[in-house]
Amino acid sequence: MVQRQLQLLDRVEREEDDPDLVEALAGLESREDHPLRGVVVPLVTGPHRPTSEAVDAAVAEAGADVRVTEALGPHPMLAETLHLRLAEAGFVRADRMRLISVVAPGTQMTDGVVVGAVGGDEGISAAGVTAVLLAARLGITVLPADLEDRGSLDDAFQQLSAAGCARPVIAPCAVGPEFPAERLDELARHYDARASAPLGAGSTLAKIAALRYAEVLNTLGAEVPPTADDVPAPVGSRHRQEE
Repeated sequence: MVQRQLQLLDRVEREEDDPDLVEALAGLESREDHPLRGVVVPLVTGPHRPTSEAVDAAVAEAGADVRVTEALGPHPMLAETLHLRLAEAGFVRADRMRLISVVAPGTQMTDGVVVGAVGGDEGISAAGVTAVLLAARLGITVLPADLEDRGSLDDAFQQLSAAGCARPVIAPCAVGPEFPAERLDELARHYDARASAPLGAGSTLAKIAALRYAEVLNTLGAEVPPTADDVPAPVGSRHRQEE
């Protein structure tokens, strides 16, 4: 039987009083009676080299027999969380039950969104899927761009301008620590745009992390993993079990 230990890494550089992944993995050395001792789910939305390197180093130092999963994204629930962050900031409207956006003219509502990725080309690829799903929810132009690449951002904002967008918003598809808030504010000022809050390590991301963990159990044949409906849905989620 697999020992169920789910480790969530929510930042690469930690304060002295923050939890340490090496300590969390202590005692998870290989054992003959366990096909695997634990699972590490990196709390990032797409491929992110600094996080991957930090996790690999921690696993090696601890000598732990664990498997590291893929990033949380791409996943439809990331688009849902971005939608929530935009709605919380007043940039889009959302139906309280179904999160169906009703974009209306006004100085506050956005008419174009840049989904900001971190992690280079692979990060943009993952964010691109989220951007397509978010565009379907909002009914406006949504484009992915690398927050760490001015050329990528320039191209995205030029496309929004060409599409007639006058009230652009940057929606960071990042948990938070991967891209400092002050840099996000700087980009927003540079492009005369506004920015919504990062995703944050909330209930939706925890739900995706649990699904990543279940996928590992499934590959080991340990047991039938829970479905998405077995994991508690966040408030306002469309992914609810039928009453």
